[in-house]
Order: sequence, then C-alpha cells, then structure tokens
Amino acid sequence: MTRPTPTEHDLHAYVDGRLDADARVWVSAWLQAHPDTAARVAGWKRDAEALRAAYAGPQPVESIALVTPAAVRRRLQQRRRTIAGVAASCVLALGLGTGLGWQLRERQLASQRVPMADAVAAYRLFADADANAGAHQGVALGVRRRSELEPWLRTHFGRAGVVPDLRAQGYTLRGGQLLSTPEGAAAMLVYSDADGARIGLYLRPRSGPMPTGERRDGRLLAQYWAEGETAFALVGPATQTRMRTIAPLLRSPG
Repeated sequence: MTRPTPTEHDLHAYVDGRLDADARVWVSAWLQAHPDTAARVAGWKRDAEALRAAYAGPQPVESIALVTPAAVRRRLQQRRRTIAGVAASCVLALGLGTGLGWQLRERQLASQRVPMADAVAAYRLFADADANAGAHQGVALGVRRRSELEPWLRTHFGRAGVVPDLRAQGYTLRGGQLLSTPEGAAAMLVYSDADGARIGLYLRPRSGPMPTGERRDGRLLAQYWAEGETAFALVGPATQTRMRTIAPLLRSPG
C-alpha cells in the first residue's frame, strides 16, 4: 500500500529526529524522489546544526520565552497559512509573534571563534526565513511599528536601543525578533529593499574588546562594531553593496 506524502509535521519531525525507524526510512525514501523538498529540508538541518555548533548551555533572560529552531519553522508555516492565528499576547515578531525570543546558547568553538557569529546565525534563521515566507506572508502588521520595538530596546540597551530609519537608503523595516544570548538580551531587526533583499541589524551586550571590521561567511557579509557596552553587526548578502554605505551611517561619530 502506497504511503501518503509526508506532511510538514512529518518533515519537521524528521529533521528533529522525532520519527520512529520505519517512518524515518519512509520520509528519507520520499525525499530522495523529491529533490526540491529535500533541499529545503537540508536547509532546515543546516540552520539547526549551525545554532547547536555555536551555542550550548542555557542562559535565560527574564521575559523572553524559549523558542527552538523547530518551533520557529512550525510557527512560520502556521503564519503562512493564516495570520489570524497569532496569539493575542504576541506583540513583536518577525512573522513569529512577539515575546517568542530565541534562547541562544553559548559554546563558541574554541578553534573557530569569530566575531559576531551569533549575528550571522540569527540572520540565517530569521531574515532568511522571512524572505522564504514571501513578501506579504509571515509578518504581522504590528511588527512594522518602530514604537513597539524601541521601548524594549531602550530598556535593555539604553541610548543604543534605537530602530534606525533606513528608508532613505532604500530599506523598509520588516520587523524584529527578540533573542536571548549568553551575553544577555539581544535583537535582530530585519529590513528589505524593493527587490525583497534582506539585511539585518543585530545588537547585544558586548562580551569583550570588539574591533570594527567585517568578514564573509558564505554568501553573507557581516560588518561589526561596538559602541559603549553594545555590540552591533549589520548582516546581509555580500552582493548588497549598499550595506557598506549603511554601516558607517549607523555608527556614532568618533
């Protein structure tokens, strides 16, 4: 008897190792016959592995709820089906609803410690997911409001907690995701241009000396700097040459 097509739930369970042996063989065989879906599932695996490789060990931040990569994926899929299902308690989100915060965990690989690796991981998880959700799906209207993001940012980052207006540079605010890192509260602000390309501004408490610089990570470019006790990173596709003009505008003079 032919088994049905795996559901999204089946695919997420496959990625997270929650299927029994028979079901895993079934999904694996189905993916071999459907390379497009297999590539998407492989991307989910890479996201989860990147997060696990970068962080380990809980560091709770008050008022920010735990959300796993699997939960993020499930909520994105739910949002794509119906925006009306957002919980009333959610205030901020990047297509996820607010207060979801992501419990980032610290275990940076000693042999591969690179500046703001968490910023790149957050971009891949949230900005890429938002882009994949589509221009009008996955984002609640409330997340566009700077007035909802800035009070939280001000509470945790003081004067540095500002949501930049990048419309003059061709980028519109899509929303923000509140996060928890080993250093403390963090946030990823995501913007898009007219073509749908995403850039993300990431900020968190500085954990030590932070030079101003940039680095490539695959297809992404991360430009990073620090102001006072806050570390920043502007992350996006390396092909977005305008990023190089935006980062200097975001840095305080001197």
